[in-house]
Amino acid sequence: MWRIFYSIMAALRFRDYNPQPVTFSSAHQWMGQFEKKDRRIAGNLLNNVLYFSEDKTRRTLIGLNDQLLRRLAEDGIPAKKIVYVSFDDTASSSHMMLGMLRDSAALLQRGCNLCDSRDIRGLTVLADKLQDGAIVYIDDFIGSAKQFCAARDFVMQYVFGNFTEFMLAPVICEEGRDELQVRGIEVVAYDIHLKTDRALQLTSTFLPEKDRNRVIEICQGINPKMALGIDNMATMVVFYRNAPNQTPAILRGNKGLKPFRGLFPRTTDLPFTKFVQSGQRKSN
Repeated sequence: MWRIFYSIMAALRFRDYNPQPVTFSSAHQWMGQFEKKDRRIAGNLLNNVLYFSEDKTRRTLIGLNDQLLRRLAEDGIPAKKIVYVSFDDTASSSHMMLGMLRDSAALLQRGCNLCDSRDIRGLTVLADKLQDGAIVYIDDFIGSAKQFCAARDFVMQYVFGNFTEFMLAPVICEEGRDELQVRGIEVVAYDIHLKTDRALQLTSTFLPEKDRNRVIEICQGINPKMALGIDNMATMVVFYRNAPNQTPAILRGNKGLKPFRGLFPRTTDLPFTKFVQSGQRKSN
């Protein structure tokens, strides 16, 4: 009963997940990997997932950006003094999110400036020209923010002027928020993903302790090195284009010696043959 119920629910909620479509069949296979006594617990874990479809991601970005632009306008900062910056961090979707916002919110038509953090010279010249304004960093998800902060700290050595910095992202973890605030970067987010919001964190009450411990045990069996994701963050946020590296193994899966088919595998978790076959089909 639980297997069918949660398979239907997953197929309806997560149907546009991109790396591997979530269908009734794929969800049914995922549920079938668990012992019968564990299927209710695994299915219940899905209720803790904060999922962003492509449409929700776009609408959230536009809404957050409109909110920020209104505030900046009230503070006397016009669009021509705003610089949107994308970062090329590992596994980051910053470029994709900036492209989505650029097109959906007509940033160029408004007179805003767009820049890539790798173009240090271009950013420096632009900052020298503007002298003051706002720098807005874009992404969909911020975990610990360690990689972003390292890149940002390097780039800002070459940027001079009176600029207020913002991080605009649908979801920012509390760990990342703290790192950003230390640097004076203001957070503009739909959700601050607290540890208490994550079912597999000890501070969360989403699952009974017995169930939480059982899920953690399952995760350790799937991928001992990354049972709860990078830095054991155990985040429960999934975007249509990929699951963050901080996602627990029970959701992401593992293609190692003991393969476990995840419901939300990252593109790097999928067999290479999948992409070869896909490319062959497109070329025929």
